[in-house]
Amino acid sequence: MPIQITMPALSPTMEEGNLAKWLVKEGDSVSSGDVIAEIETDKATMEVEAVDEGTVAKIVVPEGTEGVKVNALIAVLAEEGEDVAEAAKAAGNGGAAAPSSPSPQPVEAAQESGGERTLAGQEDARPAPSPAARPPRLEVVEGGKDGRVFSSPLARRIAREAGIDLAAVAGSGPRGRVVKADVEAALSGGAAKAPEAPATTPKPPAPMSDDQVLKLFEEGSYELVPHDGMRKTIARRLVEAKSTIPHFYLTLDCEIDALLALRKQLNEAAPLVKTEDGEKPAYKLSVNDFIIKAMAMALVAVPGANASWTESAMVKHSHADVGVAVAIPGGLITPIVRRAEEKTLSAISNEMKDLAARARSRRLKPEEYQGGTTAVSNLGMYGIKDFAAVINPPHATILAVGAGEERAVVKNGEIKAATIMSATLSTDHRAVDGALGAELLSAFKRLVEKPFGMLV
Repeated sequence: MPIQITMPALSPTMEEGNLAKWLVKEGDSVSSGDVIAEIETDKATMEVEAVDEGTVAKIVVPEGTEGVKVNALIAVLAEEGEDVAEAAKAAGNGGAAAPSSPSPQPVEAAQESGGERTLAGQEDARPAPSPAARPPRLEVVEGGKDGRVFSSPLARRIAREAGIDLAAVAGSGPRGRVVKADVEAALSGGAAKAPEAPATTPKPPAPMSDDQVLKLFEEGSYELVPHDGMRKTIARRLVEAKSTIPHFYLTLDCEIDALLALRKQLNEAAPLVKTEDGEKPAYKLSVNDFIIKAMAMALVAVPGANASWTESAMVKHSHADVGVAVAIPGGLITPIVRRAEEKTLSAISNEMKDLAARARSRRLKPEEYQGGTTAVSNLGMYGIKDFAAVINPPHATILAVGAGEERAVVKNGEIKAATIMSATLSTDHRAVDGALGAELLSAFKRLVEKPFGMLV
């Protein structure tokens, strides 16, 4: 029996991916565990291994194809002893690219019947559940018997657009379900209108359309560069973060002369290790390594700030998993140093070098950049004095760090020079109040200004 290979979900949030490269061709034999393809997500390039063994009968989706939906058929394997040509026929049109605008009639039919929607000519690669196992697609809304009205998705859409109160519509479908015909009959008969939203509720302003933007510039004076998956994801998550998270900002200055002196001593004391390129120091600490460690230890000292917000509960984290913003071509990514409070500075330094190198080549695994309890963004290497970063859900905090620069400070009534670094903490005010955020930032400052505390 032909074995269908479908687009895998490489992360919990993945909906589609790009089939970057096939590492096998039709007629090749594969075994379980063989790497057969490379899939590009919005953040990384992942290798896909074969689960079964057999012969590649047909490659349905060619390499280079973008926007392949999860669970879409991408190839077919013929089992041992099975006719390859016959197995290839089983692919049918299952891997055909989904049209960008499916015709409305099949979609409406799927909505009206309450079944699973599939595109014309495309079989769902997942096995269909039995009728007993498949729950009916019903929605509960206020207003009917016992406060419930059963209706089809299409009926709900038509009623919503027409302002019809479904509670006033008699259903003719199974179990009194309101269907399209019932809503259309109610429209012609003058059914009760649904209560309008309060006039005082403002609608969010719609962004300018592409045409509106382009009309502002002289034709031929620009080049259009289509967004890739990463840029689209970054844009979506930034809008989500700024629209749904009440950001609150706290800034203070840290004197880092002691940190710079300790860093120099530790780097000079680094033992030499043998490598393929000869001997080199076992580690080379950066200021950012101290910042990651200090942020992790500050969260341990102020555990109330080591949290994530959900609508039903506050998520209190047991460890400080620190995401670190890394600039890569076309965007950025935040690989995570897990349990950073438990790791030495040298371990953090070497781990970050590895994570950053693989991030730039898009070779990170999803578990290496998803999750985390906080994040650090450092633009000091660009000479930026201070800035405020956008929180990366599900984090409740992110620390933005500027450049260390010599400034005049007053000590014991005298003006002296000191190396000062500004740090701005963005907090999700639902989870971290102003006083709690100030306590966290103060703990960070103490560790940075007395860095020997990070060695014990």
